[in-house]
Amino acid sequence: MKNIHTKLLKKAMKEGYAVPAFNFPSLEILLAIIETIKETKSPAILQVSESAIKYFTPCIIKGIVSSIHEQKLPVSIHLDHGHSYESIKLAINLGFDSVMIDGSLLSFKENVKLTKKCANLAHKKRVHIEAEIGALKGDDDNPNASDVDRFTNPLEAKKFVELTNVDSLAIAIGTNHGAYKFKGDGKIRKDILKKIEKYIPNIPLVLHGASLIEPEIVTELNSLGGKINNAKGNDGLLNGIYKTHICKINMDSDLRLAYTLGIRKSLHENPENFDPRVYGKIGLQQVKETAKSRIIKICHSNNKVN
Repeated sequence: MKNIHTKLLKKAMKEGYAVPAFNFPSLEILLAIIETIKETKSPAILQVSESAIKYFTPCIIKGIVSSIHEQKLPVSIHLDHGHSYESIKLAINLGFDSVMIDGSLLSFKENVKLTKKCANLAHKKRVHIEAEIGALKGDDDNPNASDVDRFTNPLEAKKFVELTNVDSLAIAIGTNHGAYKFKGDGKIRKDILKKIEKYIPNIPLVLHGASLIEPEIVTELNSLGGKINNAKGNDGLLNGIYKTHICKINMDSDLRLAYTLGIRKSLHENPENFDPRVYGKIGLQQVKETAKSRIIKICHSNNKVN
């Protein structure tokens, strides 16, 4: 039986859309994502990072993974930015459908060595494996990386896939992690993307750091007491990206901002409230609106579930 993560990406690649990959740093955000994908009839990838596993604890994550699988939703559970063989092994043991090994800040040779080792383990367990070549700034910033080091080299991408046998590849073409993506004007290097597509035409590509960081959301958050100053994202830069071989688009910061905005609005309007089940619902609704927008406008994955 084909791995569900692989199946989701291959279908997206064939039919010309992208699967939204949403990180969930809290149960409320997870609930909002699940409700949204049901309403929009969209496939999705539910992601947790190493730090999120520590926050929830492996025991609770295992329960979440099992519960999601029991619902038979069109989703995959994915480890986002695993940095060691031990993290990959843990995620596989917890029942993840897919894992990402991130050796992008290592030398090419060391990245290949680590990725190949993790790929061998994942494939033995019928788990999809994603890797990364080229380094994104932000949460995974390498302060010494030049633009040459940061953007993915298309020829190296081809060689990397051949040497590691990974199932999908995260590439660096201009997006960055976090809410402070650019100091100046952002730019997506579609010229690099086209070359990568040419060299590895059958490999689904992944775009990390794809949150839009819409100015109106940041402005409203700050008007309610937030201090998200100088935030700048991909707003307007990702139009048409779903038409490429990028089949998985990662978004995290947008959902965090949306949830925080909903809670700030609720507590501003009802300062007497101290019940998290009440103001949490407002945050949940804000996340749903944001996730729905990304599904329809960026990924074009709505109504893709048979």
